[in-house]
Amino acid sequence: MAASHANGRCFPFINDRRSIVNRGVTILILNSGMAAAADSAEGLLTSKAGRGLAFACSFAVCLLAAGALAITVLGRPHGPAISLDLPEEVGVKAGAPARPASPETAVAGPVTKPTYAGKALLADPALVENTAQGPLPRIADDGRKPMTAYAAPAPAGKFKIAIMVSGLGLSAIATRTALDSLPAGVTLGFAPYADDVGQWVAQARGKGHEVLLEIPMEPYDFPDSDPGPHTLRAGQEEEDNTQRLTWALTRFTGYAGVTNLLGQRFLSDSEALSPTLTYLARRGLYFFDNGAASQSVAPMVAAQVGIPAAQSGAAVDTIPTALEIDRRLSELETQARANGSAVGSAFLYPVSIARIASWARGLESRGFVLVPVSAIVTAPKP
Repeated sequence: MAASHANGRCFPFINDRRSIVNRGVTILILNSGMAAAADSAEGLLTSKAGRGLAFACSFAVCLLAAGALAITVLGRPHGPAISLDLPEEVGVKAGAPARPASPETAVAGPVTKPTYAGKALLADPALVENTAQGPLPRIADDGRKPMTAYAAPAPAGKFKIAIMVSGLGLSAIATRTALDSLPAGVTLGFAPYADDVGQWVAQARGKGHEVLLEIPMEPYDFPDSDPGPHTLRAGQEEEDNTQRLTWALTRFTGYAGVTNLLGQRFLSDSEALSPTLTYLARRGLYFFDNGAASQSVAPMVAAQVGIPAAQSGAAVDTIPTALEIDRRLSELETQARANGSAVGSAFLYPVSIARIASWARGLESRGFVLVPVSAIVTAPKP
């Protein structure tokens, strides 16, 4: 999965259009030359001088046409190359984030007073360490943690199912569709890259959703699959990974926990993962393993370092068809009946949003309740 770039893609068809324009100029000149020659022939061929003038005009026009044709075929425009930067839309491949135009700048400003999105808490100075990069979550002096302060309310029920949909914030159209379609019980994962991600998070919180921050982590085929700037890397110095993690944590506020963006290699390396989960635990967050890494050691490491955590099985839209998604959602119901709870994940595919929304509408009639991920996480044993 190749990641797209920060401020969009450079579309070569713009240069193709310039070539088409040049060819059009050539054809126009040729047509004009033929018309001029015809007009000259009609008015001036009656005299020897007229015939000479007509020949000279035709020769000049042919020279202009030949020059234009040479520029079109062989030449290069002297002005700067024309390119069009457009934001990458989420669509074909999961985990292929757009990147910001200025990834080093702070997206969210200092938090100086409590901020709400509707009735949902979005930022609290007591839960924030204001830094030059942006607001960094922390455990309040009175012991309150972001994972509880920013958690969405969970309805009571015997059989609980949590669903986390990732990839929000990268495409305005897809994000808006998700916010308009999905019930509040669905937890939403936001990548840290878009400059307006904080605005989308505020809207999600205002609609009652619990929010997770997606942390870019190294996949097995890195850099062919690239989660984006500031990716946490296996084999990297702990300080370097902590700096990259801090950058992501300061992009916006209001998230109760974090989840992985790709990360198959990183999540399978306990030596790399342990200090990361330790840092998150000290910041009062929970960790959600979205199931992308089949060899993930996250549950084991989470228990060792004492961070509340949950793990999804394979995503319900690993095969992104309506029939397969419906089948996997039905399996979550079976798991919840057997174990009391189940948790799944999905990406922001249009078919995923449509099927999850349809499935959730009949959930209570079948004896289940849709809860945020925070209601499923396993607290560490003392």
